[in-house]
Amino acid sequence: EVQLVESGGGLVQAGGSLRLSCAASGFTFEDYAIGWFRQAPGKECEGVSCISASDGSTAYADSVKGRFTISRDNAKMIEYLQMNSLKPEDTAVYYCAAKWDPAAKAVVPREYEYDYWGQGTQVTVSS
Repeated sequence: EVQLVESGGGLVQAGGSLRLSCAASGFTFEDYAIGWFRQAPGKECEGVSCISASDGSTAYADSVKGRFTISRDNAKMIEYLQMNSLKPEDTAVYYCAAKWDPAAKAVVPREYEYDYWGQGTQVTVSS
């Protein structure tokens, strides 16, 4: 059974940091690109970041570039999203997702391309 389980969300003040984790099981992790998405109330789902399966290349939405860092540990089948300098507008439910793509470089993730999804973790940034 394929599973993606996010953790690490919470409440933080503006300017603070959080690290989200995404633990994977049930598929060949190293063949899958991993993406992070977020959805705030009343807003569309936004692709935040992606890390490729092929070469560990990364991509970020402009809204988080320079503040968020994505990484992965294939041996542990865990992917991380380090979020620094958080802003109130980063408040959302954050989801990790996986797509089979062993060869391509990372691009800013698009929702429809992803096969497997986690249940989400809430991130709230207070002003």
